[in-house]
Amino acid sequence: AYDGEEAVALCRKEEPDVVLMDISMPKMDGISATREIKDLLPQTAVIILTGHEEDEHVFGGIKAGAQGYLLKDSEPEDLSRAIRTVYAGDTIIAPELAQKMLSTFESGGPRGSRLAPPLTERELEVIRALAQGMSDRQIANSLGISEKTVRNHTSNIYRKLHIFDRTQAVIYAIREGVIDVEELEYRPSVEP
Repeated sequence: AYDGEEAVALCRKEEPDVVLMDISMPKMDGISATREIKDLLPQTAVIILTGHEEDEHVFGGIKAGAQGYLLKDSEPEDLSRAIRTVYAGDTIIAPELAQKMLSTFESGGPRGSRLAPPLTERELEVIRALAQGMSDRQIANSLGISEKTVRNHTSNIYRKLHIFDRTQAVIYAIREGVIDVEELEYRPSVEP
């Protein structure tokens, strides 16, 4: 698509599983286009592929519903892995951007009190596993529960926190002090 409006129109027509979206486009920027695509087709995963590293672009893309955020200079293997990851229902953020986001929170980014309404102990275990990048299957295996139960807990977390994806859950949990950034350990959820 040449611009954001054309991207939205193409998505409406084609109903793709995954969309690669740029931020800087004529007529409608990629964040606005992502928001419209997610409103029209919530099941469509969006990966923002851009040269913008600024916090407002990263957070804007995530808030718009993007499940992935990669820089244009990402290796082809990383892009391929990202497409498979978001297609499988997980989220992905380029490691350098994830580190920058975590640094924002560590350096006094906005913090609230504790989560309200409170998450159950099991939901806290699930959100910690989400923060480690674990897939539903990996979470189920580590907690000794079914994948369906993991999905139910994840849905409850989203509902309670008024969010709609794993990345937002993790950011919210870090900001609110439910998980400590030192607990985070990268575990790829999709095999190359």
